[in-house]
Amino acid sequence: MPRYTLIVNPAAGAGTGGRSIPTIESLLKASRLTYDLVRTERRGHAIELAREAALAGVEVVVACGGDGTSNEVINGLKLAQTQGRSAALGVLCVGRGNDFAFAVGIPPDLPSGVDTLAADARRTIDLGRVTGGAFPDGRFFGSCVGIGFDAVTTIQVSKMPRWGGFLSFFAAVLKTIFLYPYGPTVRLEVDGRTMTLPTLMVSVMNGRRLGGGFWMAPTAEPDDGLFDLCVARQASRRRIIGLIPHFMKGTQPTQPEIEMLQGRRIVIEAVEGVLPAQTDGEIISTEGKRLDIEMLPGSLQVVAPAAGAR
Repeated sequence: MPRYTLIVNPAAGAGTGGRSIPTIESLLKASRLTYDLVRTERRGHAIELAREAALAGVEVVVACGGDGTSNEVINGLKLAQTQGRSAALGVLCVGRGNDFAFAVGIPPDLPSGVDTLAADARRTIDLGRVTGGAFPDGRFFGSCVGIGFDAVTTIQVSKMPRWGGFLSFFAAVLKTIFLYPYGPTVRLEVDGRTMTLPTLMVSVMNGRRLGGGFWMAPTAEPDDGLFDLCVARQASRRRIIGLIPHFMKGTQPTQPEIEMLQGRRIVIEAVEGVLPAQTDGEIISTEGKRLDIEMLPGSLQVVAPAAGAR
């Protein structure tokens, strides 16, 4: 049986992370798993804790939080890889959106999540790396990079009451329609193919959804070696409202403002305006002008059911 380190973000899910610790420990003990549990104390702390655990020889490092916690643990595990030590990633969902966990097939409830850890099935997934904005040396991500509308929505979510993942995100979308009606004009390069266009947003997806229920890339897979891009051209406020149901159903590729692409290397430059951007729910740029995004196939082992077993 592997040795586990659980990294709990007590603030995740408006305090759900901290309140869930007794339940998590009870389930782990019932499953007879050997573990240590540590709590994050500040932004970026999970990166340090994950790196230290992997370097200490822990076999599975478990992110207990939401998408931001998973992102930090991913970055810590990748740092450990550069020092010759590898550990698998586990996830227990106590955050709001949990879109990364969904992408890799990890169940959202704690009993099933612990059962997944105990079963110890492994899946190798791709990761992305984004360079630019606040991270000139690069930041790894598991789920997405969003530029434009969805990044501004992410900023608004952080300011809103903690109603839960989808409800908060939906309310923030409606607010953003009036705060951010015009996105940047960008030069977008996808595997050498270049286009320049006014955009509402560009979502570079390794997973399928954002905000707990917006299907940005309905057919994306986290282990196919490709990003799925959802490019939304500039539209009126009324038209943006009309597009929302399509994003909730995943039918936006049928709409004339939407173009779906696939690629491995993405360059996005602002020709007019700037690039507000987020990755896995964390803001990485507010005034930046360029982002470089690359696919890293087969980059991380995750404790999760096999693809198609969700």
